[in-house]
Amino acid sequence: MAGTIKVAACHAAPVFLSARKTTQKAISLIQRASHNHASFVVFPETYIPAFPIWSALRPPTHNHALFTKMAEQSIYADGDEVQAVQAAARELKTYVSIGISEKVRYSVGCLFNSNLLIGPDGAVLNHHRKLVPTFFEKLTWAPGDGHGLQVTDTPFGKIGALICGENTNPLARYALMAQGEQLHISTWPAVWPTRVAGNTSGESDKGKDYDNVAANRTRAAAHCFEAKAFGVLCSGFLDEHAIETIAAGVPDAGDIKKVLRGAQRGATMFLDPTGAPISGYTVDSATGIREETEFLQREEGILYADLDLSDCVEGKQFHDVVGGYQRHDVFQLTVNRERQKPIAFRAPRRYPDDALSQLHHL
Repeated sequence: MAGTIKVAACHAAPVFLSARKTTQKAISLIQRASHNHASFVVFPETYIPAFPIWSALRPPTHNHALFTKMAEQSIYADGDEVQAVQAAARELKTYVSIGISEKVRYSVGCLFNSNLLIGPDGAVLNHHRKLVPTFFEKLTWAPGDGHGLQVTDTPFGKIGALICGENTNPLARYALMAQGEQLHISTWPAVWPTRVAGNTSGESDKGKDYDNVAANRTRAAAHCFEAKAFGVLCSGFLDEHAIETIAAGVPDAGDIKKVLRGAQRGATMFLDPTGAPISGYTVDSATGIREETEFLQREEGILYADLDLSDCVEGKQFHDVVGGYQRHDVFQLTVNRERQKPIAFRAPRRYPDDALSQLHHL
């Protein structure tokens, strides 16, 4: 079954490194989107409590306090913050996709870059941990596993999600395609600087900074074209409070602020099943007036679109890469969905009393 779904993509900044306040902000955005009749509300990568962009700009020796704060403010997948979002989804009868920095109870410092899909009954429908942290993210997050490589069947169609650089992983993408995905969520950070303008280190540096927007759009569009699925690109937003926090306490604070303020901002947008952009719209909270726009980038807001997932069918005639355009006799893919754990305990074997008495005679 497939039908039209109104999607709200929240191009929003967290209350940087505050899980409680960011959760409150997320709930207010869910309420606002629901008021505008959205059935599905999407948040960026690790919206709660922040994206650790400091690791791109500050040396690891200067990041201990920020990592400690990140570990403290990261949240449990079944913790109070998630339960509050679940309650909001249940009350407003809406689906919610939200990125979190997830902590676990078996370690005080092990974190995962995770995405949760929550249903209109408040249940967590899928819990995915990013397979491989990208570049400097390895200083914050541990590798995830295949447990969350699943699509969720809804009355509108089948929904799947990958986090940032995972949208470059053809096997992860194929795993979702092969489950009939019709709406693909890709979540991204607010900025992704890879070079510092005016490099004074003496190191030869002739390359250009990473084109964050083009890279994200290319990857998401490729997936939409191959899957014949709609796409939601949801990027974070970097506000001045975050910039000041990231730059605080290091000798080159001024340079870091300059880089972050000048960095290319991520974009939030929608794509159709050919990978082409779809115009969305914003809704003025005071007047209710709709304004059509293709993307949000330089200011916070909620971008809406009405997506008819039945439109995913036509393109399958041309290239159904998991059906008639695939050679299952030549290629095979196996996905391990086992949740990875650091240790497995086996209880001692217990014998009935009569068996114990026989053992004693041996």
